[in-house]
Amino acid sequence: MFKIFKYLKRRDYIMLSVCVALIVGSVWLELTMPDYTARLSSSVSSGNIKMSDVWQNGGMMLLCAFGAMAFSISAGILAAIIAANFARTLQTELFKKISSFSDGDINHFSTASLITRTTNDIVQMQTLIAMGAMFIIKAPVMAIWAITKISTKNIEWTVSTLVAVGVLIIFVAALIAYAYPRFKRIQKLTDELNRTTREDISGVRVIRAFNAEEHRTEKFEEVNTKLTRNHLQTSRAMGLMMPFMTICMSGLTLAIYWIGAVLINNANASVKVQLVGNMVAFVQYSLLVVTAFIMLVGIFFILPRSIVSARRILEVLTRSESIKFCDKTQEQEINSQYAVEFKDVSFGYNQNLRIKNISFKIKKGQTFAIIGSTGSGKTTIAALLPRFYDATSGSIEIDGKSIKDYSESDLERKISIAPQKAVLFKGTVAHNVAYGKDETDEKEIKKALRIAEAGFVLNGKDGIKAKVAQGGTNFSGGQKQRISIARAVYKNADIIIFDDTFSALDYKTDMRVRRNLKKNLTNKTIIMIAQRIGTIKNADQILVLDDGHVAGIGTHQSLLKKCRVYRDIALSQLSKEEL
Repeated sequence: MFKIFKYLKRRDYIMLSVCVALIVGSVWLELTMPDYTARLSSSVSSGNIKMSDVWQNGGMMLLCAFGAMAFSISAGILAAIIAANFARTLQTELFKKISSFSDGDINHFSTASLITRTTNDIVQMQTLIAMGAMFIIKAPVMAIWAITKISTKNIEWTVSTLVAVGVLIIFVAALIAYAYPRFKRIQKLTDELNRTTREDISGVRVIRAFNAEEHRTEKFEEVNTKLTRNHLQTSRAMGLMMPFMTICMSGLTLAIYWIGAVLINNANASVKVQLVGNMVAFVQYSLLVVTAFIMLVGIFFILPRSIVSARRILEVLTRSESIKFCDKTQEQEINSQYAVEFKDVSFGYNQNLRIKNISFKIKKGQTFAIIGSTGSGKTTIAALLPRFYDATSGSIEIDGKSIKDYSESDLERKISIAPQKAVLFKGTVAHNVAYGKDETDEKEIKKALRIAEAGFVLNGKDGIKAKVAQGGTNFSGGQKQRISIARAVYKNADIIIFDDTFSALDYKTDMRVRRNLKKNLTNKTIIMIAQRIGTIKNADQILVLDDGHVAGIGTHQSLLKKCRVYRDIALSQLSKEEL
């Protein structure tokens, strides 16, 4: 829990110090008021009360009250600022950390859980800081200070106050022990609720198409009911606190007056006046002690959940990345003719190998194609090259140098990818094509769009300034793929990977895009993953995969003669005459 507070910055500690000083000042003023009350009560009991005493003591009590209020408001504002700064720091650190994760690291937590940790869990920590800076500091200071003051008044009253405090501590401890595991379960169920909601929203068309609304509603209700049940259990338990506190406060006040009545009845006349004043002051002191514990109880409402949230946030922040990059690309004088080389590479998820002993070489400037049945490992090869995952065994080289000897930024500059699922971001077409680069170079943006045959953009009313909705929902699948292709081209990397990016294109557009790529990217190494023979048959080399193994490698004509797997795929799409 305390490890997370290392993310507080120097300015936060300075503000926290000022906040503590203000809280201590507020407590001192609150504890000073009962002294003036005792003086007034003693004057009234003695019968020697003067109006000047009332004005003097009453005025000081008002000054103390207004001073304590001013200090408390100032401390509350500072606490809110510290909490907001802390939340911003945590969100920034989490975003940086998650951005550095490989696909495997993200899968370890799940997307839904990471969203919950960067939103709901951070809100819990922000609430803890905002309340904690006030209550966690103020409550013990007030309790200890008040107990110190009452311990000099009367042993009977002190014992009754300590008994009430002891009962409160036992009760609160029992509630925390009951609530903590349920708060832990609530955060996990929140992850599950987020995951289910994301599935329902993103797959709403499929749900409607298959008339599965009732099934999905039942699934959502199941998770929601579990979460609600846990919330109700903790809320009912925590709901017992305030009534119990009220009983303790009322019982303590009654005990003090009862003890005071006995003491005053048995005391001498000269001592009775002092006992009356002490009793009135003691009631105020004892109530301040109980109030301090009520403040702590307020913290205990959120502390168990905050502890769970802190641990979940730290799990992300302290996770060691499964893929380590060099800080700087290791200098090696290698003049290799190969842009990419796979050497006996194997990879699998959860020890189940997806690709096995893959070896091939791609010369610089070549167009290299990969084809195979669904699940044969085509996309896996595309993911290994930019180190979204690391190979289980074997090595991968770019320009004769192991990809593990490249820094992250240098490796990213070497490779450009048009992924299997076209991803567009909210903004403009220009923003999406020039993603992460200069958007002002309109000439190059338009050139990339022309290569991708994105005439629907160039001939549109707004051109490259056309708006893109979140997720690119205002474009068709083929249009999104062409914008994705344009983005990969615009990056101007040495190696460009097209991971089944032509699947939503009609044959005519497919042919035009490939022709444009060959004409304009003569010095680039192109890796083209596809399902259609027509898309890859003119490649310089074609790699055929079958259940994670290399079934063949060569040109279109040579593979038709030598590779049965390739020939079967070709004949399933084209006739012998067309081939």
